[in-house]
Amino acid sequence: MSHNAHYFIYKPFGVLSQFSRPEPHHKTLADYFNVPKDVYPVGRLDKDSEGLLLLTNDNRLNQRLLNPQHKLPKTYWVQVEGAPTDADLAPLRIGVTIKLKNGPYKTLPAQASVLHPRPEVPDRMPPVRYRKTVPDTWLEIILHEGKNRQVRKMTAAIGFPTLRLIRMGLGNYRLPQLEPGGMERVGEEEINRL
Repeated sequence: MSHNAHYFIYKPFGVLSQFSRPEPHHKTLADYFNVPKDVYPVGRLDKDSEGLLLLTNDNRLNQRLLNPQHKLPKTYWVQVEGAPTDADLAPLRIGVTIKLKNGPYKTLPAQASVLHPRPEVPDRMPPVRYRKTVPDTWLEIILHEGKNRQVRKMTAAIGFPTLRLIRMGLGNYRLPQLEPGGMERVGEEEINRL
C-alpha cells in the first residue's frame, strides 16, 4: 500500500508550477522543494502569481480537486492599481467577460471585496514597482473556477490592473504563516476537510 503524501507550499513569485525545467534559466518548484519523486502540484499558479499550492501523490485526490463539478473555492489576495470602490467590484460578483484562447468567456459570479486594513504579506522579490502618483488597493477575490490568468483578466476588465496576486486559500484551507518557499506537510484529515 503506497502512502499518500500531501504538502501545502507557498510558491514564490517567478517560479513555474512544475518540477521539470523547460529552459535552463527557468526557476521551478525543484529549486525550492524537496519532495518524493511521485509528488506533483494539483492545478497551477502562473509564474507571476504566488501563494498556496497543494503537492500530492494521490491521483484520486488530484482528479477530485480539479474536477470542475466540485467548484472548490479558491481565495486570492490581489493588489491592484488604483482605488476601486465596492461599486467598482460589483461586475465581478455577476460575472465579467474575459478573453480566453478559444474566444470570449463570461466568468462565474465571484466574491470580491476591498481588504481593510491592508493585509500583512511577505515582501516580494523583486518588489512590485511603486508609483507615488498611483494608489494601489488590496482585494479579496474568491473564485469557483480557474481559467488561465483569470483573476488578472477580471481586474483588468473592470479597469484595475493586477500588480500582485497571492492565492491564500483552497477550499476551507488557508495559507499558514509561511514565507515564499515555505512548505508544510499535512495529513489525510486536513485534506479531507478541503
